[in-house]
Amino acid sequence: MTLAVNTTRHGNAFQARVFWTYAARLLDPLSSVQRVGFEGGPRGFDDVWVEYAHSKGPQNQFGHRLHVERYQCKWHASNGTYTHVKLTEPAYSGAEKVSLLQRARDAYRSDVGAGKVSRVKLMTNHRPDSEDVLYELVKTQDHTLRLDELFAGKTRRSQAFLARELWKQHLGMDDTELKGFASALALATVSESLDDVRRQMDLALRAYGIKPSDPGSGTTLHDDLPYVWLGQGRNEFDGNSFREACDQEGLLLPGAPPMRISVFGVKSFEHSFDRLEARCEDVLDLVSSFDSRYLRPGASWEADLLPRLKTFIESAAHTGPRLRLAMDAHTTLAFAAGTILDTKSGRVVELQQRTRAGMQIWSADDAQPDAAWPDWHFDEHDLQNGGQDIAVAVSVSRPVKADVRRFLQGQSDIGHLVCADLTSGAAQNAVLNGAHSDVLAERLANYIKAWRTRQGGATPPQVHLFISAPYTFSFFLGRHVKLLKPVVLYEFDFDGERDSSYEASLTIAGR
Repeated sequence: MTLAVNTTRHGNAFQARVFWTYAARLLDPLSSVQRVGFEGGPRGFDDVWVEYAHSKGPQNQFGHRLHVERYQCKWHASNGTYTHVKLTEPAYSGAEKVSLLQRARDAYRSDVGAGKVSRVKLMTNHRPDSEDVLYELVKTQDHTLRLDELFAGKTRRSQAFLARELWKQHLGMDDTELKGFASALALATVSESLDDVRRQMDLALRAYGIKPSDPGSGTTLHDDLPYVWLGQGRNEFDGNSFREACDQEGLLLPGAPPMRISVFGVKSFEHSFDRLEARCEDVLDLVSSFDSRYLRPGASWEADLLPRLKTFIESAAHTGPRLRLAMDAHTTLAFAAGTILDTKSGRVVELQQRTRAGMQIWSADDAQPDAAWPDWHFDEHDLQNGGQDIAVAVSVSRPVKADVRRFLQGQSDIGHLVCADLTSGAAQNAVLNGAHSDVLAERLANYIKAWRTRQGGATPPQVHLFISAPYTFSFFLGRHVKLLKPVVLYEFDFDGERDSSYEASLTIAGR
């Protein structure tokens, strides 16, 4: 009984915290979020829905602006998995007659009938079973399905064919409608804990002038209030009605207007529930340039992505001497953003960094440097192959030396390897703040410059960078690009969809 009660309570809290995270944006007149609903709207995925202002919504995987996103929030008491079959079973979601997939279908059909471009998104702490066809179908960068693979199988020996036929029969769809539905469906795995989701909610509340939850309390009225409003028939809000509702509950911070610092976002993949469009004034959406975490064939880091990033960042930099960025993006793009806002740009840059303690604002001046902070330990290795280039393996978040060594086998141009390790060891929380990131980046750049000086020669050897670190570190390192050029960045195949190794990404030539 206790487990069942806790499961229900935690599920309700999860749904309420997702609601607050989006609804808080209603108090910002510049936000793209126009209306937010809770347990209402068209039948279907109706736990939370977010409606965007015309032509300001996030883009879907085809580059079309979304009018509305509908979320089904399912929090389970323990970790687990689901399959394409479980999504057709009502019992999986605790229902008697209607499955999760049928609820998603109903929402999709309602939006199509109203002429809306929508996304219907399951958010759960369960994940697709690694032995099921869904595991390969869900794209990691935006949680949508790989339509080409879903519709590739043509025989009954194909898992994709069997899944497709089951879904068609279960949903009463033909191939054409199933393809449209599957393009609107997203299956997001929430890896954060409930406490992490609460911290994310509190960040949004505080930013827009709403009292956050009491950090010293195990419970919060924010978890209950949406259900109270629901009982009163108030479950759809625009900016005015939401401000009034918060004011009635005494939740508006006295004399504290919504935060007016403009935040600009860059994304090449999608967070499970924290969309950059909901907390940024403008977002450069590069998700459609990637297939999962890999650059699409025919696209170029240098010719396509870097010019778009440069135009966007330079435009944002004109807003003032202090700039705030949020990035859900590849390491390469974080580094590239730093090269655009380099140390001579005259801009102080703040970065929204997710940490175990929640979302934090990091900048180079957010703390006084401390000699006790973890510092670099460098190991230099001559690979004995006559190559002139240098590889630098940067282990901050996780150790990378072994993976880099495997990649370098047979790379005759790279004759030297420097392993940059922290004295504290690699860990997700090894970097303490923005100032620490900045100090580490500057010391690494100076070390590489000094190494080149020792080598001599008229032409500086090319630097090959292999980085595992928070994006803020990569950004600050990019600001020292003049010390690093010529440089090549690499991305690692974390998902193991190719060869579980590195692939060259962006090349920045020398002077």
